[in-house]
Amino acid sequence: MHQIGIVGLSYRHASTDEVARFSIPKADVPARLPELREALGVSELIYLGTCNRVEVIFATRDDVPAGDCRAQVFRLLRGREPAPGEAVATLRAWTGEAAVEHLLLVTCGLDSAQAGEREILAQVRGAWDDARAAGVSGPVLDRIVADALSTARHVQRLGDAEPAPSLADLGVERVLERLRASPGTVALVGVSPMTRRCGERLRAQDVPLLVVNRSRETGEELAATLGAQAMPLDEFRANPPPLAALIAAAGGSEPLLAEDVLRRLVSGGARPFIVDFGLPPNIDPDAARHVGLDRIGMEELVRIAQEQRLRHLMRLAPVRAAIDDRLARLRSDLAARALGPRLHGLRSTFEQIAASELDRLLSGELQGLDERQREILKRWACTMARRLAHLPLSGIRAAAEYASPEALDAFFREARLGRGSHTAQTSE
Repeated sequence: MHQIGIVGLSYRHASTDEVARFSIPKADVPARLPELREALGVSELIYLGTCNRVEVIFATRDDVPAGDCRAQVFRLLRGREPAPGEAVATLRAWTGEAAVEHLLLVTCGLDSAQAGEREILAQVRGAWDDARAAGVSGPVLDRIVADALSTARHVQRLGDAEPAPSLADLGVERVLERLRASPGTVALVGVSPMTRRCGERLRAQDVPLLVVNRSRETGEELAATLGAQAMPLDEFRANPPPLAALIAAAGGSEPLLAEDVLRRLVSGGARPFIVDFGLPPNIDPDAARHVGLDRIGMEELVRIAQEQRLRHLMRLAPVRAAIDDRLARLRSDLAARALGPRLHGLRSTFEQIAASELDRLLSGELQGLDERQREILKRWACTMARRLAHLPLSGIRAAAEYASPEALDAFFREARLGRGSHTAQTSE
C-alpha cells in the first residue's frame, strides 16, 4: 500500500467555489490525464472530480513510497505556483494505508456530504474508466479501485432495507415543495448520475419532465427511460418552454445558461425554481438573482446535508465495520503479494545452503556413501531446510501487514538472506 497516494480537496474543508477552481472540465479530462501523470512523475493516476470533490489518486514508480505532492498538484490544477504554505493549507494528502482507507470511505459514501449516498460509486467507476481508457491506470490502482468498488456494492446491499440518501434527494425534496404550490414541468439539464436520480424520484411522483442536453441522442436516451420529453441545449437556450423548476448537473467550465437565457425563461411569467448541482455552477448565482429566480446550489445543499450527517453516520455503523474488515484483508493480501518473490527467494536460499553443506560432507567425511544413501540424505536435507525456513517465512508474513518497507528491507539485508547472500554465509 505504500505506493498509493491521494491529494485533493472537498466540501469538508473547502467551499464549492474553491473546489471548482481545482476541477478539470469533464471534456478535458481524457487529454489531461497523461500530462498529469508525467508531470507528477508517477506510474499510475486517476482524477476524481465530483460536484464537491477533486482528488488525484496515484501510484508511484519502482515501488517507491508515496510522498506529499500537494505543491505539484496545486501547480498542475490551478496553473500557477502556490504561495508559501498555500498548497499545504488548501489541499489534503493521504499516503499508504491511509490513502487506501480514504478511497474506501469515499467510494462507500461515508465521506460524502450526504453520508451514505450512492452516486459516488458511479463517479469513482467513471473516473477509473477514464484512466484506463487513457492508459494511465495500471495493476496497482486497478486492484485498489476494483476492491473499493466491490466493497461499496457490498455495503449498499447492507443498506438496501433503508435506501441511502443523496444530495440529489435533497434537491428533489426542495423541488417537490415548490411543485405543491405551483405544479408544472421540471427540466433536467445534463445527463449525469445526479440528474438521473432526480428524474427517477420525480417520475415516481408523476412530475412531467424535460431532458435538456448538448447531445440530442444522449438526452433522448435518458428521456426514454423517464417517460420524458427531450430537447437539445441550443434549442432550449433559444426558446425555453415554461417551467416550474430546473435541475442542472452538467460538466463545463462556464455557466450553461447565461442571464439572457434566464430572462427568456421568465418572459412568459414563469418563475422556475433552480437546483444547481454544477461545479462550477451551471447557472451563475448573480445572474439568477438579477432576473429574480430562486436558486439553491451546492453550497446550500452541502450545508443542509451536514446538519443531518451525524444521524446518517450512526445508521451506517455496519458499513464502517465492513470497510475496516475489507481494509484488513486488503492489507494482508497486498503485503503477501509484494513479499511473494522475496519469500520464495528466502526459502530457496535455505535450500541452497543445505545443499551446499551436504555437498561438502559428501565430498569429505561422507564420501563413502553409495548412491541410494546419498539420495536419501539429499531429500532429508531439502526437507529440513524447508522446515527451518518456515519459521522466518511465517514471521515475515505476519509482520508484513504492519511493518514498513524499510523494516522489511532491513530484515533481509541484515539476515543476509536476500540476493547474493548464500556465498557470504557459507564463506564464514
